[in-house]
Amino acid sequence: MMGFVNGLAIVIFLSQLGLFKESRGTVPQWLNGLDLWIMLALVALTMGIMFGLPKLTKKIPAALIAIVLVACITIFGNLDVSTVGSFIRDGGGSGLKGSLPVFQTQIFGFLDTLNGHWGLIISTAFLLAAVGLIESLMTLNLIDEMTETRGSGNRECVAQGGANILNGLFGGMGGCAMIGQSIINVSSGGRGRLSGATAAIALLCFVLFGAPLIEQIPIAALVGVMFMVVIGTFAWSSFRILHKIPVADAIVLITVSAVTVWQDLAIAVLVGVIMSALVFAWKSATRIRARKRIKEDGTKVYEIWGPLFFGSTTAFNSKFDVSTDPNSIEIDFIESKISDHSGVEAVRNIANKYLDTGKKIKLTHLSPDCKALLLKWNPEFETIIKDSVEDPRYYVVTDTLDAEVP
Repeated sequence: MMGFVNGLAIVIFLSQLGLFKESRGTVPQWLNGLDLWIMLALVALTMGIMFGLPKLTKKIPAALIAIVLVACITIFGNLDVSTVGSFIRDGGGSGLKGSLPVFQTQIFGFLDTLNGHWGLIISTAFLLAAVGLIESLMTLNLIDEMTETRGSGNRECVAQGGANILNGLFGGMGGCAMIGQSIINVSSGGRGRLSGATAAIALLCFVLFGAPLIEQIPIAALVGVMFMVVIGTFAWSSFRILHKIPVADAIVLITVSAVTVWQDLAIAVLVGVIMSALVFAWKSATRIRARKRIKEDGTKVYEIWGPLFFGSTTAFNSKFDVSTDPNSIEIDFIESKISDHSGVEAVRNIANKYLDTGKKIKLTHLSPDCKALLLKWNPEFETIIKDSVEDPRYYVVTDTLDAEVP
């Protein structure tokens, strides 16, 4: 989560730097001189209002007041600064214009001409959906932490998917939860679903009826707002805890942040999950232990502690000394969990080694489905498995037994 928010904050910050350039010929040039100082002053004023106004009152949204005030200064002060309208026209547009969408019937005729391109379309759609869902769910998680509430990830996914499908039929772009807008919304006092609906309706009204006013908003005001979003998004606590958390977690945090900036969010999250899973598997593999003791009747007891799965089978096998052990052996699994089929295989192999040397062996505190798998491999195991009322009730992750998890 920290890697996600840090990487996204860096991406947002870097994207704002391009707005400190102006078009001169074919290559944009950095602002300099008076133009640069005016831009910096307006950005600083916006950030100052957003920082200071909530300390006085939270009844009015600081971002809106900052934008309106800075826009008034540039309009009535007749300052020659880049605005939303000039930015759109410099990009080749004709200004900000809006109208209600029209159902795109030609989409269905266009589908017939896509033979041979479906692989590219499906892969791109899958990647965009993955990025949208990951960012939405992580934004939801971040907002939950900020508001100390609990949102519905399932409802968010279904609503976003349905809206994007319907939106595409009207020729619109796909969308997802935006961390910047969400933080501004929460910082302005929005807590319920009505705040999101209000933002959507207000944006629609602005585009349809308020385009001339929006075009006069200076870019510097929007940059200042986004810089405050960056400050609010970045997990500054990660610097404080970086030397306190395990090295593996620190590497995951830094890697996810870097990959988010270098590639994209979906790849970064995938890399982070894989790295975390490998670290977990490695740590779990090294946690398995075998406490050994001798009973009064001479039976050697191996008390297994820790998870037994594909990563720990080698360490598990190394705990036993078949050749030098006494003729009676007991392996106790009361403090161990056999997590997958590889663990069952390890138990079967070690039991067979003792049986092949003519030694007696008992397996105690096995879960019901583990017993079933062992008996399926070799019905003779029934003679060495000792049933107990204290047997654990967990289930083995395997395709060979369809067990219902309670």
